[in-house]
Amino acid sequence: MPAPSMFDIRNRPTIRGPVNPLDKATIISIYNKQIVETKPTLQPGLFILEPGTFAKPSLNVVGPSSWWKDVDDKQPLLEIPTGALSIAESVVRDYCNGLFACNMGDTMPGIFYVPGEVTEVQVKTDPKITIQLNAAKAKQDNWFNLLVKFADSFWARSNGNPLTVMDDMRLAAIELGLDKEWAKAHIIRELVRCVFCGTLRNPAYPKCGHCLEIVDKKLAKELGLIS
Repeated sequence: MPAPSMFDIRNRPTIRGPVNPLDKATIISIYNKQIVETKPTLQPGLFILEPGTFAKPSLNVVGPSSWWKDVDDKQPLLEIPTGALSIAESVVRDYCNGLFACNMGDTMPGIFYVPGEVTEVQVKTDPKITIQLNAAKAKQDNWFNLLVKFADSFWARSNGNPLTVMDDMRLAAIELGLDKEWAKAHIIRELVRCVFCGTLRNPAYPKCGHCLEIVDKKLAKELGLIS
């Protein structure tokens, strides 16, 4: 008999066992951005982390999830339960691991998890959680500072091309209280093509960052770049 197709598997019944109401973990985030993690092989498999700050961390309680193993094409799929701590660890790791400049060590977003369901008061008063909260702040500051350095470099090398600056870099500058030109949404200008090489350039700058030709001599004179 041929093996069942994926369509057959998806339409076979799944019987989930009782869920332990005490099996919980809390994901704590001081990263001021909403995170949506989807894990199609898990049930439940949608995890939404709300934005948070150091002053007011977001708390996202998760429970256990299950995935399903195909044992026999005539039987229901076999449930493989996964504990809440493993789920929380997977959500944090899978999101952060793909971020630019994140090393998953001392340079990463301020997101971590603790066992059980905790309250905002506990986060601020429990010594063990407070230590983790402060550590998360330090790690996030390291990441933000590194993102700002990369943004400065990208902005300079691209002659002010806003497409080279990532949203996380702008968020980093705002969260660190830095007044960066590339972090201001209103400065994003429509790019124009260089008349010499055809590369897109920022019209606020008189010199093309690609071919290095002075495109706008009037502006260059005003800026004192040429006489």
